[in-house]
Amino acid sequence: MAQPKQLRRRTFRDFGTRLAERTISAFLLEEAHGRLFLLIPVFLGLGVVFWFSMARDPPAWLGAMALPLLLAGLTLGWRGRSLAGHLLMASGLVFAGMGLAAFETLRHATVVLDTPVTTRLTGVVERREAAGEGRWRYEIRLTGTRAPILIRQPEKVAVLARGRGAPVEPGQTISGLARLSPPSGPALPGLSDFGFSAYFDGIGAIGYFYGAPSAGAAPDEDIGAWQRLRIELFALRGAIGDRIRSNVPGDAGAFAAAIVTDERRAISRDTLEALRLSGLAHIVAISGLNMALAAGIFFVGVRTLLSLMPVFAQSVATKKIAAAGALVMVTAYYLISGFGVSAERAFLMMAIMLLAVFFDRPSISLHNVALAALVILVVSPSALLGASFQMSFAATAALVAGYAAWMSHRNRSEDHAPRPTGGPLSGLLSLGLAMVAGTAMTSLIGGLSTAMFSASHFHQLTGYGLVANLAAMPLISLVVMPCGLAGMLLMPFGLDAPFFQLMGQALDLVISVARTVAGWGGEMPTGRPHPCFLGLAVSGFLILVIFKTGIRLAGLPLMAAAIGMFVWSAQRPMPSLLIFEDGTLAALLDDRTASINRRKPPDFIYRQWQNALRIENTLQPLQRQPDDFGLNGPDQSNSPINASSPLPAVASSASDTPNPQRMPLSPEALKTAAKAFQTLIDTSPAGRFVCVIKIACLARTQEGIKIVMIEDGRYAGIGCDVADIVIAASARFETCRSGALLLNGKVLRLTGTVEIDFNGSHNKSDWQASGAVYGADRPWTISRTYDWRNRTFDADVPKPVRQLLAASEM
Repeated sequence: MAQPKQLRRRTFRDFGTRLAERTISAFLLEEAHGRLFLLIPVFLGLGVVFWFSMARDPPAWLGAMALPLLLAGLTLGWRGRSLAGHLLMASGLVFAGMGLAAFETLRHATVVLDTPVTTRLTGVVERREAAGEGRWRYEIRLTGTRAPILIRQPEKVAVLARGRGAPVEPGQTISGLARLSPPSGPALPGLSDFGFSAYFDGIGAIGYFYGAPSAGAAPDEDIGAWQRLRIELFALRGAIGDRIRSNVPGDAGAFAAAIVTDERRAISRDTLEALRLSGLAHIVAISGLNMALAAGIFFVGVRTLLSLMPVFAQSVATKKIAAAGALVMVTAYYLISGFGVSAERAFLMMAIMLLAVFFDRPSISLHNVALAALVILVVSPSALLGASFQMSFAATAALVAGYAAWMSHRNRSEDHAPRPTGGPLSGLLSLGLAMVAGTAMTSLIGGLSTAMFSASHFHQLTGYGLVANLAAMPLISLVVMPCGLAGMLLMPFGLDAPFFQLMGQALDLVISVARTVAGWGGEMPTGRPHPCFLGLAVSGFLILVIFKTGIRLAGLPLMAAAIGMFVWSAQRPMPSLLIFEDGTLAALLDDRTASINRRKPPDFIYRQWQNALRIENTLQPLQRQPDDFGLNGPDQSNSPINASSPLPAVASSASDTPNPQRMPLSPEALKTAAKAFQTLIDTSPAGRFVCVIKIACLARTQEGIKIVMIEDGRYAGIGCDVADIVIAASARFETCRSGALLLNGKVLRLTGTVEIDFNGSHNKSDWQASGAVYGADRPWTISRTYDWRNRTFDADVPKPVRQLLAASEM
């Protein structure tokens, strides 16, 4: 028996040796092709992801490890020990990514509002954008607040205003009564954190004005040359958008303005929804497609004009002149685009491609894609975690790799294929078929390469995107972008109107295509994938795209594992109860059906719940009037604040809506409320919310668990007496004497959105729960721990909540 064992061991050892030798040989071949350069942004991005994904800030010395590791790797490489050198270089790049992420976080240091507040603000408009339906969205650099004064005042806020008057221009002072709130966190654990992106955008609060704000003259303060230039660029951007919308009314004009200036909020919700469902939403954003079409049209146009002068064309490199002109054009395009991530990525890509023309280098190559990614990772590493960065670079890399493979195949085929014959009609037919095939392949490759990100970030896929793109892209390529470019070039001379009107007519057809395809119902909710899905899928994708040798086959099992994990995660059971972080929205879940406590839930949040958990049916609450049970409804004085409501003069950091204090309930009223609550919760249908308007919503689960969601804080104590779970955002106390689980506003700020799985048991020890931001102590979450009354940071949650969440992590 010993001999066969030794033979097997020797066989495995020989196999391992041969595999290692072939792998090293393949890596050396990849290095000869220059492919290892493509791994630089990959390892740099790995460090960025690691640093941002930690619950607490990693030690600062990790970033400092990059320099010695990189130097050691270079030294070993010069001495001929390439493998060890490459490993040290890869490690150094990972640590460098951590250092870049730490530096960007320190550089921003955005002050985020801790709790919602109504205050009178004054500030300077840095940018404005039409938001449709007569509304304007302003980004305001705050200069002061009053009634109340915010001690932890954000530097910049984004506020929505509605008014028929002229909008406030960038650079002017704006003031008015506004309701401000912190940027929302993840809608569910594991979903995108909008507070993270707001932090790195410098936005410390979002909100809306009560009534039209008032405008004032520009302040006399010196705001710096760069800040002044930004304000002037945003003013120019707004003026261009206004001019386009004045020439082309309706959604077509808003669509045209979005393509030129990236102002998308003026497009109606119905049209945006149709574009999203049809897979045409990528056209709205200034991305690689728009920038490439604009640069290509300008480049080809300049070369064509120069070719009309044969003597000049023969004596001068017209290709480089056209590239220089196209570079100036795309730079101007980027400057009026609002500096979005997709526009930034597209600009860098096109700039690198056009600069390659000056050095007689290939313009379309993965090296240019890697260089553009490297620049963005160095300048703004936080962009890596956004869907825009991930989807745009994935699509670009896949298209470039596909183009290279097609060109290689075409060159091999032309060497052996006979030269085609035929007349002009045959040539036109071949050209038309080539355009259709090219559009189809582009849409197919782009859709497949971004599907993993669409499933991870938006939890849905589009079923008929290929059909919609085949119908719409010829209009975009042949009419929309050429007319938009001509209109922008002729705008200084006042000759732009006909071109923008023709552009609008073509976009009307694109919108019709989007609505038709969206009506087919091709949206496919994918559910919330496993946390490891995206990492596996991206790793497999990068290996397939980057490498040329047999190494790329290693990407196939990773992609297969990601798909298997995705399918497995789709079979996981749904949680039993969802509670949004502001305590105003909850849902009981059972068999793809959600019973919610609001007749009109916030669409932005609830749509994420539907897609992430594949909710198919929604049950609205049964509503009852307070008078039906002898309860006291809220006083009229406690209705939402209006512009004439009195405000307190006491300075504070933040407060709830400053309405007059409600009168406390009498003992008789408390008894009546307790009886009414008990009757409603005992007689309500299992798994269905019943709401007493403006007071509370109650529900009883199939397990017999009683849930009360308090709207009027005076009834929070009654909720504790009759329920097992009490959700009361306005409750001042943190625990129930009855032992019921209480989630008040402070607790929900610290945990974020909470999901609870009852596991079919009434016993709390059997429950599992998770909070979207629970345990996170990062700069973009620290504001959640601030107590403005005590002016201290307190991240402690009550013991019952802490025990429930801790038990789920074990």
